[in-house]
Amino acid sequence: MNPPGSLIMMPLRVVYGAVTRARLAAYRSGLFSVSKLRAPIISVGNITTGGTGKTPLVEWVCRVLANQIKRDAKVCVLTRGYGRANPQEQVLVSDGAKILADERQAGDEPLLLASNLLGVAAVIANADRVAAGEWAIENLGAQAFVLDDGFQHLRIERDLDMVTIDATNPWGDGGLLPHGRLREEPTGLSRADCIVITRSEQVENLAYLQQSIRKLTSAPVFTSRMVTAAVRTVHGETVDKNALAGTSIGAFCGIGNPASFFNHLQREDFRLVYTQAFSDHHVFTQGELDTVVGQAKAAGATAMVTTAKDVVKLGSINLGLPCYVLEIEISVDQDEQLIELIRSSVASKLGLDGR
Repeated sequence: MNPPGSLIMMPLRVVYGAVTRARLAAYRSGLFSVSKLRAPIISVGNITTGGTGKTPLVEWVCRVLANQIKRDAKVCVLTRGYGRANPQEQVLVSDGAKILADERQAGDEPLLLASNLLGVAAVIANADRVAAGEWAIENLGAQAFVLDDGFQHLRIERDLDMVTIDATNPWGDGGLLPHGRLREEPTGLSRADCIVITRSEQVENLAYLQQSIRKLTSAPVFTSRMVTAAVRTVHGETVDKNALAGTSIGAFCGIGNPASFFNHLQREDFRLVYTQAFSDHHVFTQGELDTVVGQAKAAGATAMVTTAKDVVKLGSINLGLPCYVLEIEISVDQDEQLIELIRSSVASKLGLDGR
């Protein structure tokens, strides 16, 4: 028997699906206009809500553009900035050289990207990505853009559409929003220029998923893994992961796929005795983390660990236990082929000779 809430949401799912299909049709027919920027745009998105490993791929693409395709290219990330205080305002999170906003102004993921991409790319949070891009060209001299969470943002033309699919939960629960986690039907993958399967290290057999994707699109399919980049204290000092061997750890996070975080810790041989997941983009309070730490201590934990996305929201909160931050990065298995696909997509607009 379906729970009452599920029955209420199902009609909304039908309405959402109809609106989504109508919107796509309007763009295909030209009823809705598509804007162009005077610089190449690579979109990184997904078809499910949150937790697909999109943010590490955005960072990877920025580094490829600035370090491998055109040395010192002025790259800029265009992002909506979910959860920030004034979502209708444009916020320059970073000009590429320094951080210019805090988590409340920018949102957790834009601030994380800005911090990780200092010296590589600027980051702008604005729901109007067209206006943000034009501003960046005029004021920052931006030469290439990475559109964060852009697969459904059809208003802006892109040169390459990359879609992430989480190997641990590729189709959400199979239902459209708001009843499920799908932003659109999986058939929408036919618009993608390439698919990047993320977290492949957390599943035993990718063959079935790869076959399922290839039934939906003729675009190339790449696989990738999340690897540990560093373990740090909440104040930024690097810690030797091996020094934590045998330490009883309590883990907490507010991300889209918390199970992937806990699984990653276990694969890295952290001794987890307690875990607590909050909703994606959750803003922590001292009281609730006091409760979490109390429960972790009761389970035997002598230290805590969280994600790099979550640590930017801890602020002045005192955990009462040593707290460490797991920093991850994406490793693309067929990286040379994907880099070449990116290169060929942006070469003419970047004025790259012979490629």
